[in-house]
Amino acid sequence: MQLTGRVVLVTGAAHRVGKAIAVALAKRGARIAVHYHGAAAEVENTVAELSALGMEAHPFQADLRDAAAPESLIADVVSHFGGLDVLVNSAATMQRTPIGSVTVAQWDAMVALNLRAPFFLAQAAAPHLARAAGAIVNIADLAAFETWPAYVPHGITKAGVVQMTRALAHALAPAVRVNAVAPGAVLLPEGWDAAAAQHLTETTPLRRLGTPDDVAHAVIYLLEAEYVTGETLLVDGGRRVRT
Repeated sequence: MQLTGRVVLVTGAAHRVGKAIAVALAKRGARIAVHYHGAAAEVENTVAELSALGMEAHPFQADLRDAAAPESLIADVVSHFGGLDVLVNSAATMQRTPIGSVTVAQWDAMVALNLRAPFFLAQAAAPHLARAAGAIVNIADLAAFETWPAYVPHGITKAGVVQMTRALAHALAPAVRVNAVAPGAVLLPEGWDAAAAQHLTETTPLRRLGTPDDVAHAVIYLLEAEYVTGETLLVDGGRRVRT
C-alpha cells in the first residue's frame, strides 16, 4: 500500500503511541483523522504538528465507550474526507486491577474501549475500506500472550484483540487486510517508578525499553506489506522469547 494521499483514522491519536503513529503516517504522506476523547489541548498540538508537516489533519472527538460512537465516528470521518483507506485502532485503557479488587464498572469500561470499540469501528469502516483496498491495524499488547496478575482484565481484552484480528482478516479478505501490533514495554503505566523501568530494561533481551516510534514503524510495515494479513507483530524487545 502506498500511503501518500490515503485517509487514515487513528484512534487515541492525541498523545502517546497513537500520536507517534499519526505523525509517522503523516510523514509518509497520509491524511490523518485524529480521534481523541478528553485530551482537547493535546489534540490541538497534534493537529498543529501534523499540519506543519504539510499534511491534512482534522480532529474528531468521541467517547468510544459509548456504544453508538464507533459508527458515528466513521461516518464523520468519511463525510469530512470523502472516504477512508486505513483504520488504526490505538485507543485503549490500561488499569491496574489485582484479582479480588476488580469491579464490574472497571471490567465494562475496559471491554468497551479496548475490545468492543475496535470491533464496531472495523465493522462500520469495512465497506469504505473495501472500496479502497484498505487495511486495519489493531494495537494489541504483550499482555495478550502473558499472564500479568495485576492486569488480568486488560490482558483478556488484548487477547480478544488478537483473536479479533485473525477473525476479521478472514472475514474481510481479500478486500481488506487486518493485522495487529503487540507492544511490550514501550510506555510505562502511570505510577511506575525508575526501579520498575530498570527491572524491565534488565529483563528485556534487547536491554532497553521500546519507544512509541518502534510501534509506529511496525504499523507502517504492516500497511505496506501487501501479502500479510491476520498476523500480530510483537514489538517487545524479545520479552516473549523468555518463556
